[in-house]
Amino acid sequence: MPQISQIAATYASQLFWLLITFGILYFGIGKVMVPRVQGVMELRESQIAQDLTTAEAARVEADRTEAAWNADMDQARAAAQAEVAAAKAKAQAAAEAQLRSADADLAERIAHHDVAIGNAKAAAMVNVQTIATEAAQELVQRLSGVAVPTDAANEAVRRQLNHG
Repeated sequence: MPQISQIAATYASQLFWLLITFGILYFGIGKVMVPRVQGVMELRESQIAQDLTTAEAARVEADRTEAAWNADMDQARAAAQAEVAAAKAKAQAAAEAQLRSADADLAERIAHHDVAIGNAKAAAMVNVQTIATEAAQELVQRLSGVAVPTDAANEAVRRQLNHG
């Protein structure tokens, strides 16, 4: 059969070209494309590693900056608290000084009023003594009919006021 003898020649030629095509493709892909893909992959890996290193350095720097900021804020809080305490102490001292001044003013006013009351009391006592002397003279005059001199009646009233 002649078809069978042609099959071997036809298939041998196709097998030859198939092997040549696969060889070219294998070496083309294996020697040209794969190294390029591996280069890109290695470049990406190195870029990622570099980015991670940069990010870690930035994180460390941010942590250091945050720590410095926190220290500055703590120092500012302490200074503010010290200023508040000083202002409170100053205000309290001013309030105490004002209170002492008001107390002194009130004490002075009370002293003046006490003197005025004492003067009024003394004047009232003189008036009471005068009224009592006149009343005693009039009572003695009505009861006994004897006129008592003013000096004697005044002395008797004064003794009774001082004694009783």
